[in-house]
Amino acid sequence: MAEDRVWRKSSHSGAADGAECIEVSFAHDVLVRDSKNADAGTLGFSAPAWRAFVQRSPRA
Repeated sequence: MAEDRVWRKSSHSGAADGAECIEVSFAHDVLVRDSKNADAGTLGFSAPAWRAFVQRSPRA
């Protein structure tokens, strides 16, 4: 269940109110949610799919 998980906020999140950010939870799978609207739902990824996504994402 998403509510039983530990969530980490993105290191790219701003400190200002209203800053856009996501939270990620790692377990046997990976869940991603909007930190401002945590009850709206999550996106789920397998661990290998998340690893491939992160490895291909450009770094700012």
